[in-house]
Amino acid sequence: METYAAVLVYAIPGFFLLIIAEAWAASRGKIKINRDLDTISSLSSGITNTIKNILGLSIIIVSYDWMVDHFSVWSWEANWFIYVLAFIGIDFAAYWSHRFNHEVNLFWNRHIVHHSSEEFNLSCALRQPISNVISIYFFLYIPLAIIGVPAGVIALLAPLHLFAQFWYHTRLIDKMGWLEHIIVTPSHHRVHHAINDEYIDKNYAAIFILWDKWFGTFQEEKENVPAVFGTKTPVRTWNPILINFLHLWGLIKDAWKTNYWKDKFLVWIKPTGWRPRDLRVKAEPIDVYNRPKYEGVNIPYIKVYAWFQLIAHNLILIWVLLEISSFTYGGLLAMGLYLFFGVFAYTSLMDGHLISIPSECIKVCIAVAFIFMAGTHIWPMDHTISKLLISFYTLFSLLFTGYMYQRIQNLAFQTGTEMMKANVESN
Repeated sequence: METYAAVLVYAIPGFFLLIIAEAWAASRGKIKINRDLDTISSLSSGITNTIKNILGLSIIIVSYDWMVDHFSVWSWEANWFIYVLAFIGIDFAAYWSHRFNHEVNLFWNRHIVHHSSEEFNLSCALRQPISNVISIYFFLYIPLAIIGVPAGVIALLAPLHLFAQFWYHTRLIDKMGWLEHIIVTPSHHRVHHAINDEYIDKNYAAIFILWDKWFGTFQEEKENVPAVFGTKTPVRTWNPILINFLHLWGLIKDAWKTNYWKDKFLVWIKPTGWRPRDLRVKAEPIDVYNRPKYEGVNIPYIKVYAWFQLIAHNLILIWVLLEISSFTYGGLLAMGLYLFFGVFAYTSLMDGHLISIPSECIKVCIAVAFIFMAGTHIWPMDHTISKLLISFYTLFSLLFTGYMYQRIQNLAFQTGTEMMKANVESN
């Protein structure tokens, strides 16, 4: 875990710099690719995913180490050939796990957050899930285990394979000539993220586009069909934690409400979008080109507030990663919950939801408990400066959140008054 944390200490600022560079290049070309609240939501999703990973909140049904020990036919030393073979094997597994996530109703909940942005830029690459708590795709690695690819090779290549998928989430790079026939390019991945009927559920590959061409899921980007991004049913929230479980909640409601017992089971395993017979409604054609994008609450300083919170949470996260060896699991869990409720609070406020206030209060309680735990077995490290900074930030965050919510309430009251006045005048 300390190695993973050390990598993230450099990766997080690196991602930020690349996102800033993309935004600068887009502004130079007068191309609008970012909206502040959308970008903040994307980067906040990255925070929650990192918290999940450093806390080890995953259930591993069968580990790769176990499969190698029990299934391997050959034993290999790590060399260049094994690394190449392992990378290809990981990419093959990524294609099929990605495809299953799109094509099975329940599994779509593991992936919906990545497609939830209505923009397509480098920041949306960081919309990574927290809902994939059970590792269900271990069977896709059985061929590598039989061959005897060492577990250390997989452990090294898996995060590199994931990071290698970051760069092609952009609208600024056009088609790339002969590379279009071999690797996944921005053009290919724009198709994958699009909700146009011509593009939906295509181009699942992670690195080598050859998988899509071989398995019949390839679609080239068309010049006369501009990609429109998001999900068929818009998520209508900036809160990445809620987005992670929106589809699951819909399935639970359908399974509960349907009167057909068979459909209570089938709703989980049928293709994505399938609903029980007695709950289906005739879908109106979706005009993806004229569908308004979600904006959230529109009040002065909301963007200043949201950027402040995002930067503060990332700085705290980087501090935790730098000091991870000083934390017990209890202390790490406390900081994880602190950041988790913080993200929930400020992204809910971006939606204008009241729940931001109790969530912020929970964050304050965690901060108080954490500060008092300093120097104990929970958090052996007792840095006065760290405690002061967390105290000042937490207090300021609470006051700032309360102020912003009051502005939202005032806006709602003013809007309601104007609507009432208009109704009276029309009558």
